[in-house]
Amino acid sequence: MAHDGPRPNRALLRFEYDDERRARIVERSVGVEVGEIDDARSAATVERDGRSVAVRVSAADLVALRAGVNSWTRMVSVAERTIDAAE
Repeated sequence: MAHDGPRPNRALLRFEYDDERRARIVERSVGVEVGEIDDARSAATVERDGRSVAVRVSAADLVALRAGVNSWTRMVSVAERTIDAAE
């Protein structure tokens, strides 16, 4: 998605899980949101490496960065709770 300017503010959120299966489910659950909630002020990527899921948020300003971090943290939390409820 095109944006209006640089996004010099960045945050890395890393979530570690007991097994790759759980990490894969979280990554797939939140990964579908990449590009959907991006806007002119912030964007994110989601990647998995084994048992670890990384969400990288970049933003044009600190307010947008905080909002992005809060949104992605909530999405990961919902994915984790959904897994717990299904098990």
